Amino acid sequence: MHVGNADCVLPLTLLRNLLQVGLTKRYGNLKNAVNDIKNHKWFGTTDWIGIYERKVEAPFVPECRGPGDTSNLDNYEEEDIRVSMTEKCAMEFSEF
Repeated sequence: MHVGNADCVLPLTLLRNLLQVGLTKRYGNLKNAVNDIKNHKWFGTTDWIGIYERKVEAPFVPECRGPGDTSNLDNYEEEDIRVSMTEKCAMEFSEF
């Protein structure tokens, strides 16, 4: 894989490990659990304890007019719901 900007490599490696299809290779699901994510170089300067203790100031705080305010979200066209013609997990969700 060739990436033109070196700043893109770290987040790409993190995303690649988070979005692994195989559960046995996916960050957060390995023996180190969440520490695989927290110890990734992308988060090298992150103060996890400070975040937990709410001592870290957010780099960006959007304005919020109240519950249900969507002014910070993009508008998009609604899509029709697509219903599958086959039920792959019917037994698992029979009582759902």
